[in-house]
Amino acid sequence: MHCSVQVNKGSIVADSELMVTRVGNKADFNAFVDLAYRLNQSDPNWVPPLRSEVVELLTPGKNPFFEHATMQLFLARRGDAVVGRISAHIDHLALAQPPEQGMGPGTGNWGLLEADDEDTTRALIAAAEDWLRGQGMTRALAPLSLSVWEEPGLLTKGHDHPATVMMGHDNAVYQPWIEGSGYTLAKTLVTYEVDITEAFPPLIQRIVQSGERNARIRIRQVEVKHFGREAKIICDILNDAWSQNWGFVPFTETEIAHTGRKLKPLVREDLIMIAEYDGRPVAFMLTLPDLNEVILKVRGKLLPFGWVRLLWWLRKPRGRTIRVPLMGVLKEHQSSRLASQLAFMMIEQIRRNAVDHYGFTRGEIGWILEDNQGMVAIADAIVSHLNREYSIYEKAL
Repeated sequence: MHCSVQVNKGSIVADSELMVTRVGNKADFNAFVDLAYRLNQSDPNWVPPLRSEVVELLTPGKNPFFEHATMQLFLARRGDAVVGRISAHIDHLALAQPPEQGMGPGTGNWGLLEADDEDTTRALIAAAEDWLRGQGMTRALAPLSLSVWEEPGLLTKGHDHPATVMMGHDNAVYQPWIEGSGYTLAKTLVTYEVDITEAFPPLIQRIVQSGERNARIRIRQVEVKHFGREAKIICDILNDAWSQNWGFVPFTETEIAHTGRKLKPLVREDLIMIAEYDGRPVAFMLTLPDLNEVILKVRGKLLPFGWVRLLWWLRKPRGRTIRVPLMGVLKEHQSSRLASQLAFMMIEQIRRNAVDHYGFTRGEIGWILEDNQGMVAIADAIVSHLNREYSIYEKAL
């Protein structure tokens, strides 16, 4: 059933029972945050985020995303019952990017979708689209929750296992509902799983050994006592390495500092590598222990005893999985043999440390653009296999 919408004093009437309204007060905001926990509580593979993290994500002044973005939250109700939510937002840095790289002028976004049924989903999407049109947008690229650096895309493959840290997990019913609202696939993001207890193939070992004999190459771990400096090095390489990638939006100085503070409790010096060539940082690989494994056990609640388990785990993470959310090589070295050699050297050093120092057995690499041939080739070379797909959709407004 198609849901028509109309704006009426801040409310959007979808049908005689369903009402979509803008979030405008603290009670609405709390209802927006709480809804995801209720709708997903029966899914054993949904990892409940810490509520404080969600509040921070959505609060201007706490999330530096809002220094260059505008957002409106919406709730759907049937009577007094909250049955859906969505965010509509515009990243003004994204508007300045070249259109051929996925963003560009006129491109707005929506995300954080949760809904009871298809009619509610369509009404929420229509409300987000109407708000974006009112802001002068001509195209929706979604879902992004909230930026491309946070949880981009809708999970369309891999619903049978929990997402790793900083990755999203969505109900499988949303895919046909979104596509039924006129959205077509813009880009697919993928993650790869690898058994890190097994040595990599002989060819990769020879490439690594050759690099280890090269006096011009140095692979070093980060220094936590200088983490602000290290975070700046990593983000500078990232902004250069990813600048021509689809979906790229630059990290700001404020976001670099904010991200560094948030990730510092998860940082283990021997799991994050910086590659230097002739004494200059040219590549990095960021690896994080999978915090979601412990968050899933406490079901996102720190009280009454969840904080004890979390703090104990943070002292020395033990678990099954590590995730490589980000890596990059300066553009001047991309498409060279050096780039792949540095990648293999960092992966191998991290693999050894993860197994020997922490007992991890599984690695996840991603997300990666499905058509990023260089990264896909690296994933194939270390005998990993695709385990999750995320779809980003688009629609002309």
